Amino acid sequence: MINVTQSFIPEKELFDTYLNRAWESKLLTNNGQLVVLLKKRIKDFLALDNIILTNNGTTPLQIALRQLGSGYEVITTPFSYIATSAAIVWQNCQPVFVDIDPDFLTIDETLIEAAITPKTKAIMATHVFGNPCNIESIEKIARKYNLLVIYDGAHAFGVKYKGESVFKYGDISSCSFHATKIFHTAEGGAIFCSNKELFKKLDYSINFGHHGQYDYHGLGINAKISELHAAMGLSVLPSMNRIFSNRNGIIQHYNELLEWDFIRKIKIREHTEWNYSYYPIIFNEESDLLRVLDELGKLAIFPRRYFNPSLNTVSYLKGQSMPVSESISKRILCLPLYFELSLEVVRTICKVLNSVVKADEKNYLGVV
Repeated sequence: MINVTQSFIPEKELFDTYLNRAWESKLLTNNGQLVVLLKKRIKDFLALDNIILTNNGTTPLQIALRQLGSGYEVITTPFSYIATSAAIVWQNCQPVFVDIDPDFLTIDETLIEAAITPKTKAIMATHVFGNPCNIESIEKIARKYNLLVIYDGAHAFGVKYKGESVFKYGDISSCSFHATKIFHTAEGGAIFCSNKELFKKLDYSINFGHHGQYDYHGLGINAKISELHAAMGLSVLPSMNRIFSNRNGIIQHYNELLEWDFIRKIKIREHTEWNYSYYPIIFNEESDLLRVLDELGKLAIFPRRYFNPSLNTVSYLKGQSMPVSESISKRILCLPLYFELSLEVVRTICKVLNSVVKADEKNYLGVV
């Protein structure tokens, strides 16, 4: 069975080496030696200083929003995973959706300013599939209206924008280290924040607000990552450049083998060093997508409709119509992409997809 993704599994011997250190220390959580080491190595890899490791990629969003209180509005994108908007509602705040750019698939920065009201306190935008938002424009708007900028960078590990990690931008950035992500700790995530005072608040927030054993700086929750998850991260991290290169090679094969008359690719923003985290294609018609899903399913190949549905259509989010996001969400499909994916499978996927598109092209032209 070929799924849209598959976790990268490091060498077991290396993983066991780190696990043995946890066994010997008998410390499995509470910022043990492996968590400290992983934090240092991620800092070195990304060339960033301020990182907080967390138990997943959603709690960073919730903790970031918590700093602002409740009852306010957060401008966000309808084209993301449900966690982005759910985090806003979880904090008793109101997501205000702004439609997306049809090429980059990130929030359309030209529509943000019109959505700002006196209740707006933050902009939460997603670097969709690791493709950076229009960072400069968002920062300019945020400064003008004194808004916090939070980036959901769940897909963006290793992405650089203008030579620097994309996590360096905005007031707060998050990342997911879930097993499906390009870098993973099985379960985990991170918060990035360059503001020292805000960083301190976020850091206390992941451990019940603890300041030492008996003192507290404020309200917090348990969002810590364990030594066992850190062991996985330490085992995966040395392979990242190999992972990036391998996935790039697979993407190049897709690019060469697919026929592009009735499908198109996401446009990667200029000045971006991408991480090849996903391979989304956008069909001209949803019917083509559904036929491709059906035909590939017969071969036990399962792409995924990231992101469907458009979040503004989810009942508890109650968003206004977002025509671009709603249209794209019905026509976008992420093809399988992972380290061990064989080129033979890539060729099969492309053959099936091309045959469906060609058949429909004949229908469009009245040949069949």
